[in-house]
Amino acid sequence: MLIARVVGEIIATQKHASHEGRTVLLVQPLNLDGSDRGDAVVALDAVGAGVGDRVLLVTEGFSAMTSVGRPQSPIDMAVIGFIDRVDLAETA
Repeated sequence: MLIARVVGEIIATQKHASHEGRTVLLVQPLNLDGSDRGDAVVALDAVGAGVGDRVLLVTEGFSAMTSVGRPQSPIDMAVIGFIDRVDLAETA
C-alpha cells in the first residue's frame, strides 16, 4: 500500500464493463514527508475521493479488485481509504 494524493479524474467514454459506475482517478504516490514519489498512476476509486485528498492506495491486482468489489476486474490499483493524519514515531 502507498500514501497518495489525488491529482485528477480520468474521463473515459468507453471502459471495461466492470468499471461502470466507478470513478477512475489519477493519483500521485507520496513519500512520508509529503513529497512526490515517482510518477502519477491510474487507480479505480472505492471511497469517493476527490482532487487534493490524501488517500491510501492498494497496488496489487487481487487486492485492488476485491477492495472495490469487482473480482475479475482488470485493475492493478485502487483508492481504498482517506488519510487524515500520518504520525511517525521517533527512532533512536
